[in-house]
Amino acid sequence: MASKRSDVRPKVSVQSSAGTGCRYITQKNRRNTPGRLELRKYDPIVRRHVVFKEIR
Repeated sequence: MASKRSDVRPKVSVQSSAGTGCRYITQKNRRNTPGRLELRKYDPIVRRHVVFKEIR
């Protein structure tokens, strides 16, 4: 049963577009978001919100 859940909601890493190397780990729903994920999150190195893009 747990394997089906991991197929639908895999863990993905999102990395800062500011070039600081800061990363977050999150989950995404593969059915709703088949493409790469982009989120606006806080980057503590530059101390502001920037776009974080999914890396593989």
